[in-house]
Amino acid sequence: MRRLAVLAAALALAGCAGIVDRPQRPTLFDMGPLPPLVAPIERPGPRTPLVVPDIEAAGALDSSAILYRLGYSDDHQLRAYAQSRWSAPPAQLVRQRLRHQLGRERPVLNLEESAALAREGGQAHHVLRLELEEFAQVFDAPDASRGLIRLRATLLANTPAGDRLVGQRSIAVQGVAPSPDASGGVRALTEATDAAAADISQWLLEVRGR
Repeated sequence: MRRLAVLAAALALAGCAGIVDRPQRPTLFDMGPLPPLVAPIERPGPRTPLVVPDIEAAGALDSSAILYRLGYSDDHQLRAYAQSRWSAPPAQLVRQRLRHQLGRERPVLNLEESAALAREGGQAHHVLRLELEEFAQVFDAPDASRGLIRLRATLLANTPAGDRLVGQRSIAVQGVAPSPDASGGVRALTEATDAAAADISQWLLEVRGR
């Protein structure tokens, strides 16, 4: 009986250890379905192709961490949710939604496609380079937060003499988080990303004059 009791206790401890040591997989988030497609914006003149390379991101932004700041206590410290992650680095998710928005108005290419275009005939095109400077949930109070995206956009015209600067702009957009957690932050950042894409789209129409 004593041996049975010892064996049962050992099995119970082994079972508990298995539960405690089992790693918990983080919850993965993306930005959800792309916004519905609408009719392309009609404008006169040819639609010059636009090349959108990968968005540059450095430091903590070059990872899949969902970041936040406690603005009401220490807004200089960037923190990450322990059990929540983006399904891909934010720069990739932002670029996907931006290409979707800009594709309503003009052909949108990646670098490989633009190289093929140059080989086939050297058609003129513009290059939109983007730097992701901020992409985080900011808590103004323990139960109130917003998603903040900040981008630097640089538009270049590809010419036989080389790239020519057309315009540059900083974009900062916020979205309200519906809940003070990672899920709320994701939704706020998605809202802010779509608004930033619309802002960039309008800016491109203005600086290119058509």
